[in-house]
Amino acid sequence: MKELRHINKYFKKYRYRLLLGVLITIGAKIFALFTPRFIGKAITTISKKLNGEISEELFRQELAINIGYLIGAAVIAGILTFLMRQTIINVSRYIEFDLKNEIYQQYQNLSLNFYKANKTGDLMNRISEDVNKVRMYAGPAIMYTINTVTLFLVALIYMINVAPKLTLYTVLPLPLLSFIIYKLSRVINNRSRIVQEYLSHLSAYTQESFSGISVIKSYGIEGRNFDEFHKLSEESKQKQIDLTKVQALFFPSMILLIGISNVLVAYIGGMQYINGEIKEIGTIAEFLIYVNMLTWPVATVGWVTNLVQQAEASQQRINQFLLEEPEVKNLSTTPTNINGNIEFKEVTYIYPDTNIKALDKVSFSLKKGQTLAILGKTGSGKSTILDLIGRLYDVQEGQILIDGTQINQIHLKSLRHYVGYVPQDAFLFSDTIENNIMFGKEDATEEEVINAAKNADVHKNIMKFTKKYKTKLGERGVTLSGGQKQRVSIARALIKAPEIMLFDDCLSAVDTETEEKILKNLRKISEGKTTIIVSHRVSSAKDADTIIVLEDGKIIQKGTHESLVNTDGYYKALYLKQLSTKEL
Repeated sequence: MKELRHINKYFKKYRYRLLLGVLITIGAKIFALFTPRFIGKAITTISKKLNGEISEELFRQELAINIGYLIGAAVIAGILTFLMRQTIINVSRYIEFDLKNEIYQQYQNLSLNFYKANKTGDLMNRISEDVNKVRMYAGPAIMYTINTVTLFLVALIYMINVAPKLTLYTVLPLPLLSFIIYKLSRVINNRSRIVQEYLSHLSAYTQESFSGISVIKSYGIEGRNFDEFHKLSEESKQKQIDLTKVQALFFPSMILLIGISNVLVAYIGGMQYINGEIKEIGTIAEFLIYVNMLTWPVATVGWVTNLVQQAEASQQRINQFLLEEPEVKNLSTTPTNINGNIEFKEVTYIYPDTNIKALDKVSFSLKKGQTLAILGKTGSGKSTILDLIGRLYDVQEGQILIDGTQINQIHLKSLRHYVGYVPQDAFLFSDTIENNIMFGKEDATEEEVINAAKNADVHKNIMKFTKKYKTKLGERGVTLSGGQKQRVSIARALIKAPEIMLFDDCLSAVDTETEEKILKNLRKISEGKTTIIVSHRVSSAKDADTIIVLEDGKIIQKGTHESLVNTDGYYKALYLKQLSTKEL
């Protein structure tokens, strides 16, 4: 139960609803226990009439009273049972809602390295299947525990007062039933955990396959991919069958022991009635009903134990992530304004998952309104600089200053509010084009959306679609071409009008003519704003105030376009190569 202590705060939050549910549950079970008594009295009345012990009038009167009480008790018990589920089960749904929100919020707080180390399918499984297991503990497990305790306390006290010896034989098989169900539940719990793990593997593999379906098709490996899925699916199926085999013993075991209890009650009770130890024949009927009423609660002792064990295992998986500390923390509580001055001082960054040194003592400064272009080979550390400015990671050595303040001392949300970032891999959501652009500014007007699209040179493309800006995109924007996705992503950053604009090779999928139009618009928009452009093209970098060239995380060249093209090195070689290609 140690892991499940985490949700005690939710029990406290909904304690009044839960307490009301407990009281209603107790009331529902008490009224339900009146039923066997009135049935027993009715049978006794019928027996007396058949034996000629009472008159027809008295028979009808007593039978009508017992039936009336029986119906009344059943109706009240039914109403209270309905209210019981509306309180306790609803509380479990509230807890499920809160726990999912807590997990999702934690997922958003965790750093990028966390997502590199964990699969999306597994993350989804924990927020869905594992939370559902915890909900079963917070609702049904509590409800059935209260049912069991109430039934035993009330029913056994009454049964012992009426027929102590018969009560002993009645409850004799019940501990055995509880023990068997408990043993079965332990096996079920272990096999359920294995099923959950395989379900996570299957979900992760399926999600990855769907995300990379274009690669799978282009390489023609559908068959191989299906074989892998079939293998995982077959293993998952086998684990499910292993679980079902054990679960199949649950109800037969319960029915067998119920039958044994009924036989004992009928035989022992019948003998006691014949011997005069029991005065009323209806008492045997009462006990038969009590046996059936008590059997399920006894069985639920094992079932509830299984629920608790499953919830414990699931909450342990959930807690692994909830207790995970974000690597990037917001150390400031005061939102601040940002002008856009950026300075790197001997910055070194090593990726912890690969131990690759992405940056090695990188230093440069950028004043508000200036533009910096970063060039270099793949893997030279260009994108890492942008990630560090957005504080997606924290540096291990050196300092990054924004307006003279260390970046980790600036309010994190303020920093990201003033930064507009266009990643290399343009990511669009499965929503309309309009909403994807407005993602950068939720309250943007239609005119602002159109202007942003025009500045990104994608407005004409959008207007050719049937639904124009209301066009719904597929997952990750698959409806659009690579260049269109990049330009919509640029529009999303531009509509935000940030003080710092970061462009990570976001023009790689557009032709040179479109690139020139976008760059021309960017020069107008970026006046007075700090801009950093990462590119493989000299055409994107030539108008920057400062250009730096990276190699293996180090700055090997730095200067303006004019100074670098007149100096032997990487930049001049790239310029001549691209110039000759353009001429061809």
